[in-house]
Amino acid sequence: MSVRSCRELWTILLGRSALREPAQIEAELDRHWDRLHQGLSYYKPPSSSSAGKVKENKEVAQPLKDFGLRISKLLGLDEQQSVQLLQCYLQEDYRGTRDSLKVVLKDERQSQALLLKIADYYYDERMCLLRCVLLLLTYFQDERHPYRAEYCNCVNKLEKDLVSNYQSQFEKLFKAEAPTWETHGNLMTERQVSLWFLQCLREQSLLLEIIFLYYAYFEMSPSDLLSFTKMFKEEGFGLRQTNRHLVDRSMDALVERIGYLSSLILVEGMDIDFLHKCALEDCTEQHQFSSSPDMDQLLLTFGDIPHHGPVLLAWVLLRHTLRPDESSPVIRRIGNTALQLGVFKYISTMLKGLGVSGNNCTASTAKMCIYGLLSFVVTSFEEESLQGSHLIDAACEVLSAPSLAEVFWEMPNMGLGMILDSAVGMFPHKIGPLLQLLTALLSNKLTVKKVYNFLDKMSFYTQVYKHKPNDIISKDDETLWRRQTPKLLYPLSTGQTNLWMPQGVLGQVVIGGEQGYVVRWDYSYSSWTLFTCEVEMLLHVVSTADVLAHCARVKPILDLVHKIISTDWTVSDCLLPLTSRIYMLLQRLTSVINPPVDVIASCVNCLSVLAARMPGKVWSSLHHTGFLPFASNPLTSMAQCVSAEGMKAGNYGNLLVQIEQPRGEYAVTIAFLRLITTLVKGQLGSTQNKGLIPCVLLVLKEMLPTYHKWRYNTYGVRERIGKGTCLDITVVTPTLQSLCIYSLANTEAGQAVVNIMGVGVDTIDVVLAAQPSSCGSEGPGQILIQTVKLAFSVTNNVIRLKPPSDVVSPLEQALTQHGGHGNNLIVVLAKYIYHKHDPALPRLAIQLLKRLATVAPMSVYACLGNDAAAIRDAFLTRLQSKTEDMRIKVMILEFLTVAVETQPGLIELFLNLETKDGSEGSKEFLLGEWSCLHVVLDLIDSKQQGKYWCPPLLHRAALAFLLALWQDRRDSAISVLRKKFWENLTTPLFGTLTPPSDTTEPCVLETCAFVMKIIGLEIYYVVSGSLEQSLKDGLQKFSNARRYEYWSQYVKSLVCHVAEMEEEGICYFPETQMLISAWRMLLILSTSHSDVMQLTDDSTKLKLFMDVLDETKAALTTPMSVPCLRIGSMMATLLLILLKQWRRSPDILSPLSLILESVLQADQQMMERTKAKIFSALISVLQIQGLNGERRVCGDISQLPQLLLSVCETVKDEALALIDNTRHMSQTGETAEDEDSMETESPRGPRKDQRDGVCVLALHLAKELCRTDEDGEHWVSVMRKVPVLPSVLSAVELSLRSKHNLYFTEAALHLLLTLARTPQGAAAVAGAGVIQTICLPLLSVYEGSSNGASQQSFSRKSQDSACWPGVYRLCMSLMESLLKTLRYNFINEALDFVGVHQERILQCLNAVRTVQSLACLDEADHTVGFLLQLSSFCKEWQFHLPKLLRDVQVNLCYLCQTCTYLLHSKKMLHHYLQAKNGEALPPGPLSRTQRAPQTPSKEAVGGGEREEAEQKALLAVQCSLLKILSKTLATLQHFTPDCCQILLDQSMDLAEYRTLFVLSFTTPAFDPDVAPSFGTLLATINVALSMLSEVDKKKEPVSLSITSLASSEEIQALKSLLMFTMENCFYVLISQAVRCLKDPSILPRDKQRLKQELSSELVSHHISLSLSLFFVSSRALSSQACPATSAGALHHPLPAASSPPPSPNHPRQAPRRAMKVRSRSSSLFRPLSDLCSDRCTFPEEDSILKANIVFVPPVVQSETTLWCYASFLHTVIAVVKIAQMCDLE
Repeated sequence: MSVRSCRELWTILLGRSALREPAQIEAELDRHWDRLHQGLSYYKPPSSSSAGKVKENKEVAQPLKDFGLRISKLLGLDEQQSVQLLQCYLQEDYRGTRDSLKVVLKDERQSQALLLKIADYYYDERMCLLRCVLLLLTYFQDERHPYRAEYCNCVNKLEKDLVSNYQSQFEKLFKAEAPTWETHGNLMTERQVSLWFLQCLREQSLLLEIIFLYYAYFEMSPSDLLSFTKMFKEEGFGLRQTNRHLVDRSMDALVERIGYLSSLILVEGMDIDFLHKCALEDCTEQHQFSSSPDMDQLLLTFGDIPHHGPVLLAWVLLRHTLRPDESSPVIRRIGNTALQLGVFKYISTMLKGLGVSGNNCTASTAKMCIYGLLSFVVTSFEEESLQGSHLIDAACEVLSAPSLAEVFWEMPNMGLGMILDSAVGMFPHKIGPLLQLLTALLSNKLTVKKVYNFLDKMSFYTQVYKHKPNDIISKDDETLWRRQTPKLLYPLSTGQTNLWMPQGVLGQVVIGGEQGYVVRWDYSYSSWTLFTCEVEMLLHVVSTADVLAHCARVKPILDLVHKIISTDWTVSDCLLPLTSRIYMLLQRLTSVINPPVDVIASCVNCLSVLAARMPGKVWSSLHHTGFLPFASNPLTSMAQCVSAEGMKAGNYGNLLVQIEQPRGEYAVTIAFLRLITTLVKGQLGSTQNKGLIPCVLLVLKEMLPTYHKWRYNTYGVRERIGKGTCLDITVVTPTLQSLCIYSLANTEAGQAVVNIMGVGVDTIDVVLAAQPSSCGSEGPGQILIQTVKLAFSVTNNVIRLKPPSDVVSPLEQALTQHGGHGNNLIVVLAKYIYHKHDPALPRLAIQLLKRLATVAPMSVYACLGNDAAAIRDAFLTRLQSKTEDMRIKVMILEFLTVAVETQPGLIELFLNLETKDGSEGSKEFLLGEWSCLHVVLDLIDSKQQGKYWCPPLLHRAALAFLLALWQDRRDSAISVLRKKFWENLTTPLFGTLTPPSDTTEPCVLETCAFVMKIIGLEIYYVVSGSLEQSLKDGLQKFSNARRYEYWSQYVKSLVCHVAEMEEEGICYFPETQMLISAWRMLLILSTSHSDVMQLTDDSTKLKLFMDVLDETKAALTTPMSVPCLRIGSMMATLLLILLKQWRRSPDILSPLSLILESVLQADQQMMERTKAKIFSALISVLQIQGLNGERRVCGDISQLPQLLLSVCETVKDEALALIDNTRHMSQTGETAEDEDSMETESPRGPRKDQRDGVCVLALHLAKELCRTDEDGEHWVSVMRKVPVLPSVLSAVELSLRSKHNLYFTEAALHLLLTLARTPQGAAAVAGAGVIQTICLPLLSVYEGSSNGASQQSFSRKSQDSACWPGVYRLCMSLMESLLKTLRYNFINEALDFVGVHQERILQCLNAVRTVQSLACLDEADHTVGFLLQLSSFCKEWQFHLPKLLRDVQVNLCYLCQTCTYLLHSKKMLHHYLQAKNGEALPPGPLSRTQRAPQTPSKEAVGGGEREEAEQKALLAVQCSLLKILSKTLATLQHFTPDCCQILLDQSMDLAEYRTLFVLSFTTPAFDPDVAPSFGTLLATINVALSMLSEVDKKKEPVSLSITSLASSEEIQALKSLLMFTMENCFYVLISQAVRCLKDPSILPRDKQRLKQELSSELVSHHISLSLSLFFVSSRALSSQACPATSAGALHHPLPAASSPPPSPNHPRQAPRRAMKVRSRSSSLFRPLSDLCSDRCTFPEEDSILKANIVFVPPVVQSETTLWCYASFLHTVIAVVKIAQMCDLE
């Protein structure tokens, strides 16, 4: 819109808009100079030409033209200006929507209401135009004003015709005829005419104010003075208005003001200041009126109204000074007339009526004008001829202007100084006048010193006597008295302060006679001592009839003291004799029947000032006086406080109820509220704070809810009390704060605050309009605005600080209740957006709305009801305005940002999205006309940045709103935005920021952070193929421009700056932290989306990684401050993630070690989480280097000993602390964490067991370091220095017994397991007492949880989860490893362990039949592995635990049968998995895939995926069963005779070996009653053969085979495992068969059956094995034979003890020889042919070898392949030979 409204121009000139640069202000003044020059003449009357132009204008809609003509008719305004006025009104003040406007214009009734609102808007526009000129004249000479130069230039341009224009406008207004319905239409009712006339008076007042200020700076010519005098005479100084019949009581103040200003203009025009100067310098001819035409005759007609008084007085001075010899009777007559009019009383009334000084320039200028007048009057005329008391009142009013007090003290003996001398002459007889003058003369510290010294050295003491005293000697003429005896001047007790007049003092009799004597004694004294005596006298007479007279003397003293200590606190010590007596005075005065409230108010005012400096002392003295409310009983609880039980209102409460409320005057109450507010803010002790509780409760419970109902005599007092009762709860101490919050939230006080907020924008506008324009900041309207703002702030803080509760408080109910007809508070708050006078008011209202939208369970949109769209338009209008105050715009955007998450309905209203083509099902959206996104997109437009309407703070707020849309996944809005804004959005990332040390706009950091977060969210949520091309281009540009390196370097400099500035603190730390967090998020995202983010270059990644390391080091190696710790923790997290994701580990152990040392030395409670992250990073580095084959290199690093020492000390300290914590928990009866719990939501306490806690991670790091130090070169010496193992084992024992600290126990066992793999480590662990630590305490891990049911103790959880059964499995592995490493040195401990846990071991072996979860199978695997090691020591086992040995053998045979059956029947196994373990399948065994696609499909998982998942789960269980089966058979091999020995040694003792399998050849059953038989072993061979053939099948396209689910390494490992199983099975089968054949107790018939069955079975197996062998060997040979992997690679690696055929890296041990006394010390298994090679030879062997070898392709045979091939071949030959032997027998 091209035309700027006057109100907008006024807002700009005030500096409340976005235009704040001097050049912008100057441009606005130049643009609108002509309007200011014309004044009200700018608004033209209607004309036909203007009406024709309106009709011809095609840009304006016809309904608006028609309505503009109606406006023109009503207001008598030019038609074009009427249309412009309408457009401005619609833009700024219209409270509806565009659609509603169409309805309003068509409806007659609504359009009439709109016309009247526009009339009010028009009146306000005219006032704003005049206010602009007044503002220029106010500040164009003020050096302190930022726009002084611009204002001055404009005033110089306006100067020429300004006064003549404005004078003619004033006359026109004065003489204007009131409008009628005939001339202005039928809407011009009586009320409208009255409003018109009220506006007319306001404009007259403002015009005169402008003219007065103009002549304060510019000289008035004699002709102008004559002109103005005649005009004001004719108009009766405002009293003879043309339309005076319309004046009512509400307009009296305006009419008076017009009179005051008229009088002041004439006085100012006479230039009395210059006249006085001319008179002093004796150059009166220089004055402009020295040759002026005579105005005597005109002024002789004056005298009928009080406004004439100052004019007549000024003219008398002018005539008396310029022409003293002429017309002296006329001058005397005019002077007498002025005195008869009570000119001095009128002056004091006028100055009070014009308002207080301060920011009110008119009042200050008026005082300067009158100061000159009074000074010259007092100098020129005898004081006795003037009205003394009124003159002093007028002088006091004048001197209250701060600048004039300083002027006075420059020449204290001239001008008004003569009044001061006169007052001194009557002191202390008349104490009031002098103190009144001196109080007015206090304006700054310099004047305080002058006043204090003035009163401290008085030389006269004036007394009045009715009769001549007896102790006086006088001269005959009675003009001089002499005192004969010394005298005490005050009748006070001995020892009290007093004045002593000595003997011989002379006294001048000023007045003498029968009426009495006034004597001025020549006596020097200090008035401050006299004041103390006066107060003491009042204390003495307080209960007598003289109290009122003494109060009149003491009140000026108290007012003076109040003003002095308010102005300069340093003088307060000198006034201690006075201030210390105030407490007693207060106590005495408030206790009398009719207390003097004015003196009490003065006392309380003094104490308020004292309390600001020394609240404790004031309180301790005051609470004994009984003045304040108090509690009769000690306050012990909050409930007692809130109930106010036993609390008394004190003397103040009685005063309020009995005196102030009935009278309607509240001086004491205003002072009391000020005192309480000061005390509440003071830093009092807890006892004193409790004493304030009754005071606070009186304010909140008795005053705040009812103050608006009290009687008031003075306008504006109600608002002042309302402001005082709203205590600012943010500045009070915690005790009082909780009381205030509770009272405001749950009592009537809260409703009172709600009522204050509910005043509404309309009421405020009415109050503002009613007050004079120059009230400054002290008018009722401004006080009301301040009160409402304070209510907003208090409510916001109550909601923010209120403790969380499930019950909704009455305050929250009142704030959020839905009232009928749109009168709920939410609507009232939202409508403050229409307020334009004080930008802070709508801003605070929106801030409260934001708070309510966040915490209150309600829909703001629903509360707004029908006003929602109109309020939305008002918000967006202010948001779109380029001149609007930036802070309001920011607050609106912050409100919308909160609404995105909490107010879905409201945000949809503001987004205003429309579907394309209007179709309901369309998913394509467009921005509506009133969408907030239009503004937001403009604000982030790169072309707008740097312009005044888009400052950085606003840009940041817009991006925060966009980020909220992305975070809340507002897909409809995002779909519209992402098409057009990526280039503008990413612009901030390509800028160059100032160095951190020079940053002046910290919000720029947040801006960049928001951009990074939006980009990150977009990449994360959107599939890479669907990203917008513009975003991809931006990311490519970002990478090409090397911005990754730039931002990495900048973030590094930021972190370093924070570290350097930690002592001084960094003022923009939140913004810094946000940017670092966003950059961290972007880097984390780049680890999984490197292609999209164009971060694939290894050198760039290395640079970023090293920068992150440097940042971590900078933040964590400096002296620790909270900011450094926060950033260090963030950087450590990022470092850890980059390590794990990029899998790069440059040589960073050295810096990480330094960081760890620094972290370990810092405050442990603050560093808990950071320490854990550094440990994790070190673990990751060591693991990565281990995987990369760098483990050995790392072992040589210089930091390893120190690192080991630090970590071991940490482990020891943490373990000891954990012991204390666990014992404390046990003693206090705290429950242990649920064994199935993975994480807890509760905050982490110190020393609490956590998966990622310091203690657990330190153990893991120790494990990795020990693994690095393979030969024990360092860890042995470290563990000798630091008692790590005893501490850890003690903590483990306690944890196992109490079943606490699961994660710690698991980690400790991992460390012990790592140590146990080396001889040194195993010896250290065993020597530390591991068996005592684990053996018995381990019982508590599983006992008591099964409730007698053997199978319930086996968890069905995933084996990866941390759980107590997992701890048991680890203990089993530890025993296995120790036994394997230490052999005979650990056999006794191993037997102890197996003896203690035999029941669990047997249960576990049986459980495989019923529970096939991976966790259960894993336990069985560990158990069998341990038994495998133990089986090497059969003799010892048989000796110590014979029964257990037999039970284990039986259970192992049953386990073999179970595994075989489950492997044989896949369908049955699948059924069991689903039936027993539920439908939820265990996780697959294969390598974990990358994370799910970025945009998950909404469709259900397809059948194929389901089937594949089931097959993977089935394969995992099969692999576990196969591992268990292989180890079981290997264990049974130790319980059966050696094949060669039993074949060749005829003297072998068969009783040493039991028969393990029954003579039966049936297929193994799942029934536990069916004993394992030879059929079981044969079935095992068959199952292994079938699985081997399945592995060799080619991948089929339809079905899911093993080869399609596993990698080639996993398949090779599976093959090795199958062959290992078959070999052991053959061995056990043959050994047991020969054992049966040689057993004499077996019937020959059974032996014969055994021979027949085995003969046929083994022959068929011979053929099958030969074929399988061919395929295995040929495939292996043709595939270049990759090294065999561990047999457990499909799921978890098998322990080394149970490894199948060794890999090339581990050469096989030499085969053992068969001996008479057999040793089972070796745990490696050999092919059957090895066992027989040197005891028996087979002639057919060579031929069979040759026969089979011809089928092998001629390629290089690997060691593994040849071993497999030969192993099978020898086994087949041995089987055939044994079968033949069986037949022979």
